Amino acid sequence: MRIDIITVLPELLKSPFEASILKRAIEKGLVEVHLHNLRDFSIGNYNQVDDYQFGGGAGMVLMIEPIEKCLSGLKKERDYDEIIYLTPDGETLNQSISNRLSLKGNLILLCGHYKGVDQRVRDKFITKEISIGDYVLSGGELAAAVLADSIIRLIPGVLNDETSALTDTFQDNMLAPPVYTRPSEYKGMQVPEVLLSGNFPKIEKWREDEALKRTKKRRPDLLK
Repeated sequence: MRIDIITVLPELLKSPFEASILKRAIEKGLVEVHLHNLRDFSIGNYNQVDDYQFGGGAGMVLMIEPIEKCLSGLKKERDYDEIIYLTPDGETLNQSISNRLSLKGNLILLCGHYKGVDQRVRDKFITKEISIGDYVLSGGELAAAVLADSIIRLIPGVLNDETSALTDTFQDNMLAPPVYTRPSEYKGMQVPEVLLSGNFPKIEKWREDEALKRTKKRRPDLLK
């Protein structure tokens, strides 16, 4: 998989891909992540990438021309499955979306900034709009990092134990069950006996029951 991220602040996005699971995925050659500074495609004598919005109002808007120039250059080199714009009014990210995107080959993530991007960018170039929640960030960079992480960890070979992602919260619309590790007793607090039994069918049944119980209590909407 290849992920190209277009941003006015590439420095915000370097560290998430230079540590832990994402770093190892890149080093293994399982994914390529390329950051593109929109300012490299600026226009005019003042190297503009943004301007005031028509009709007045506070906040600057990313211009269509620099974005189109960047996108055109990328699309000349390869085909892209999705061009995704990170925006608060997009479709809310969930596990199902990440699962589907992890099966793609090439993705472009466009990070909004200031008051967002010229609507014509969204109308002409964007194939999918994603939000990571009902709140506003200073820009789309952190949202792009969240989306990329949620996708990359699902690529076969990225996690040491490939079954781990299959038991994550939100897979099958369920929250994950409680988990425990050593010691089995700590200051009077005991690990459930079934987890120490070695009876794996019973353990799986316990986990299913606990997952259902937790989902009913905390996120009953997932069961509808």
